[in-house]
Amino acid sequence: MRDLKHLIFFEDLLQTANNRLIDQAKSEGGVCVAYTCENVPEPLMNLDGTFSIRLFAPNTGSLDVATYYMTALLCETSRALLERAIEGGFNFADCVVSPDGCTMINRCVENMELLKTMGKGNERFFHEYMEIPLKADENGIELAVVQCRNHILQPLHERYGVDISDAAIRKAVEEHNRVCRLIREIGEFRKEARPRITGYEFHVLTLATYVCPKRLIVDKLEETLEELRTREPDEQLWRARVALVGSEIDDSALIRLIEETGAYVCADRFCFGSLPGRDPIELNDGEDALTQVCRHYVYNCQCPRMMNMEKVYGRKEYVKGIAEEYHADGIIYEQVKFCDPWAYERTLGSAMLREDYGWPVLSIDRPYNAAASSGQLRTRVQAFIESIEIKKIKGGGAS
Repeated sequence: MRDLKHLIFFEDLLQTANNRLIDQAKSEGGVCVAYTCENVPEPLMNLDGTFSIRLFAPNTGSLDVATYYMTALLCETSRALLERAIEGGFNFADCVVSPDGCTMINRCVENMELLKTMGKGNERFFHEYMEIPLKADENGIELAVVQCRNHILQPLHERYGVDISDAAIRKAVEEHNRVCRLIREIGEFRKEARPRITGYEFHVLTLATYVCPKRLIVDKLEETLEELRTREPDEQLWRARVALVGSEIDDSALIRLIEETGAYVCADRFCFGSLPGRDPIELNDGEDALTQVCRHYVYNCQCPRMMNMEKVYGRKEYVKGIAEEYHADGIIYEQVKFCDPWAYERTLGSAMLREDYGWPVLSIDRPYNAAASSGQLRTRVQAFIESIEIKKIKGGGAS
């Protein structure tokens, strides 16, 4: 296929945590709100004069210093983030909001604060830690509202004078939805028998919406969508289509590795993907915007942190549903090494989708940086794709 006009632009933005668009937004007076978990409502961090940046650590190498502080038993994501913070890679942040999504990321951010890795020279810099619900119910929404007000909105207003009114939140939701609808419309092309966008390209675009100021990339996303409408797909069909499910993927090289085996990544149900992370937030006029935003995040959340049984079983139904919707032949369940929440979810989800729903499933744990075990990952994916092909020849496979 013809190269996407802006692909190199987006790829370059993912090479460093402190990309040039962050510098541009800060030079224009923007307040950078850094965060670490998909459970933090993005619109509340993208009010007038603020922009959200999810912390990530591209091109991670040694984790020795972070391992000294956190031990080798904690997940590689938490150690990669701490390593990058100690190196000074997150000095662009004007504040950090971290929920108790998992103890490992919490410990990571606590070390960032104790070691004073950010905020040098900024007297208004702050760390905030949020409690977030374990169940998707009305009590959970009430908790989320209180926590978002106390640990996002009020600190931004008190420290930086940010407008946190209902009108400001509604405006932020509208701008958030604009990006979400662009990403989801681009993602629709993945349903085609001959997709006109690769899974790798789609991941690059989606990841950029989390780690760059959104208003500075929305024009490029719009141009890319228009470009895709007339893009001619490759004639050659993929060997198989797979839905990729699990913990966050900050390294697009993992998607490229999978697709180099001939497997098309047609759906992205992982932390900070488009499903459900780029679902638009629908607001009504009869209730305050903050409560509606929190309700969206509590009920839409597919994080294994949610423990009520409707959510536990609903997450498997959700994966089954998107695998069917995006015409997958199989499912790859993945997790970053030593990620506790996704380790349990991956074990249960892999078994249920294979045994109860009849889907071919590959279950893997992986390093934060895919290059660290690319040979082993490639071999396992190749074997999985071959098994799907054999089932197709025999007339089996997912229905």
